[in-house]
Amino acid sequence: MRRLLFLSSISGLLAGCGDDDCGPSPEATAQGLTLSSADVTLTYGNFTSSANNDCRDPMAPDGVISLTLEGTQTGTSQLITLCIVRPDLLTKMDTQIGDGLRIIDLYGEKDGCTYMYVGSPPATGTVHSSGMCDNGTNDAGYGLAFDGNLLLRRDCSTTVDTIAVEIGGVVIVKQKST
Repeated sequence: MRRLLFLSSISGLLAGCGDDDCGPSPEATAQGLTLSSADVTLTYGNFTSSANNDCRDPMAPDGVISLTLEGTQTGTSQLITLCIVRPDLLTKMDTQIGDGLRIIDLYGEKDGCTYMYVGSPPATGTVHSSGMCDNGTNDAGYGLAFDGNLLLRRDCSTTVDTIAVEIGGVVIVKQKST
């Protein structure tokens, strides 16, 4: 019996999280991701995560599947889609935005203008997870903290330009229902 308890304890340690450690940190909010500049603030939330392997790393160990995250801009139907290449690494260290966390699609609208991430120049900064267990597939979900910069294309009917924004905040990510 003691051997079984010991093996069970080791198994819990190897998994990286006990059930009590899984889930987003208290500072994470459902609408916690912001893109902001002196001119505009766009807020995103309602993030869901699924292990789709859409941006897989061929060097990832067996069993590590990339995660696709989808969210919406608060008060609109504008979408943001992200992909975490190596969720196993994100639980151990900050990941680079644009590399370990890829921005697939990012759209927004505010005050008659539309915004879109075009990927050039690439986004910079980091993302850090809190409470991510089972490589991001645990039903408790997890939190993501963003700190970086990116350039958006802004279209205001007669004026089209680019605008530099800071990407920041801590957002709750839930498992996508199947």
